[in-house]
Amino acid sequence: MHSVNASLRGASAGDVVRWALSLQAKTIATTSMGKNAAVMLHLVSEVDKTVPTIWVDTGYNLRDTYIVAERLIRDLDLNIHVYTPEMTAERRNAIMGGVPTVDEEARHQEFTRQVKLEPFARALDEFQPEVWLTGIRREETEHRKTLDIVSLDNRGIIKVAPIFDWSEEDIEAYMEQYDLPSCRHYFDPTKVLDGRECGLHTAA
Repeated sequence: MHSVNASLRGASAGDVVRWALSLQAKTIATTSMGKNAAVMLHLVSEVDKTVPTIWVDTGYNLRDTYIVAERLIRDLDLNIHVYTPEMTAERRNAIMGGVPTVDEEARHQEFTRQVKLEPFARALDEFQPEVWLTGIRREETEHRKTLDIVSLDNRGIIKVAPIFDWSEEDIEAYMEQYDLPSCRHYFDPTKVLDGRECGLHTAA
């Protein structure tokens, strides 16, 4: 991995996507449809629109997120595959009394399993990916600082992060350059606080 990362260090994000696809392995991309999701969606679609994009829709997204998501799916002609929890948000809210706080560790872990990890596990079972294109960035969380452009996931999947070294300014510049839409209102119930992992990148 070290030599691969060294060779990709100065490459453009598009070149990193092309490198990942040159491996000719089963590849997926993932999206949260969050505030700046359009960057990765645009980058991958510019190289290859046929790459399956997995969106785990927790059921807790806000209207603004869904409107922008539908626009991106249409305008970028995405090969989108949406995975949702087995239980509706309203039913879960009734059972669990709303979204658990991070202080309620056991309940919050079970909540995360239901709305993120279980749907994503279904996606992995169906697609059996060997390569995973992800929009994670080094500066986002403490865990991500331990990774690199290319890393090996706990599941044995090669995780490729084309915008790993990008700053917030880089993201904003790209969004502006390509006039990409952003949802002003985004809520991830599994993170609750900025700088927390949602679970997909730390699950075994």
